[in-house]
Amino acid sequence: MKLYRTASGLVVEHDNHLLFSANASLDSLISRDDLEEYLTKSIREWTPADESFLKDLRPPIGSQEVWGAGVTYYRSRTARMAESPEGGSFYDRVYDAERPEIFFKATAHRVVGHNQKVAIRGDSKWSVPEPELALLVTPHAKIVGYTVANDMSSRDIEGENPLYLPQAKTYDRSCALGPAILLSTKEPEPSSEIRMDIVRATKTVYAGKTTLSARKRTSESLVSYLYRHCSFPNGCFLMTGTGIVPEDSFTLQAGDEIRISIDGIGTLTTFVG
Repeated sequence: MKLYRTASGLVVEHDNHLLFSANASLDSLISRDDLEEYLTKSIREWTPADESFLKDLRPPIGSQEVWGAGVTYYRSRTARMAESPEGGSFYDRVYDAERPEIFFKATAHRVVGHNQKVAIRGDSKWSVPEPELALLVTPHAKIVGYTVANDMSSRDIEGENPLYLPQAKTYDRSCALGPAILLSTKEPEPSSEIRMDIVRATKTVYAGKTTLSARKRTSESLVSYLYRHCSFPNGCFLMTGTGIVPEDSFTLQAGDEIRISIDGIGTLTTFVG
């Protein structure tokens, strides 16, 4: 079952059918630990829909915050160490530490959705997208869904000093989620592939892929650290880190098209603008 947010309401894709509600509240749904089971029953009252409802998608987020987990893949560890010669050992140490790196990423108004525009900072000369699996977590720390995320990052700013991480990561349109939330308490298989293609003027200028099995930390362990002494009354999204990092010579440009796909969840397409 997949849940979409549109300009006019919510759409559920279930058993090859689309069902629409203009009244359902995303925040109230995300507060439910039995979300998939509840929707399976309640959508019987929703209105049958067609694909025209999906032409104007919005990011599938309500009042939730978005948080991120860093250095969860070996490729990310290597890239962070290379971009930050003076502070590189911090990334090596956190990769091997019991406590993960957890950071705040975005409030809902800084998040864009499928076919919308992400941004690169005007004071950054080295910006990249980071394709990630994002978890939808209830107020009670239960994972009830999954979506595709783009964690936009200014690598030169973070590389200059690790303390600049908030500026490298958090700014308007620095995060994309979508196109839908896969509602399930079962995580995608470790063999599930994450792919990213960046297209510039009809030419693919970067392509990379990895699998969820390359991630060192489990989703449950990341959520457990995020929820330590931190409450989320409306639930939250937690991005689980990236294993795809373009080479150091690559930086995004205005007009670039970024396509991020995760098996079983979908493809999130955004544009730099």
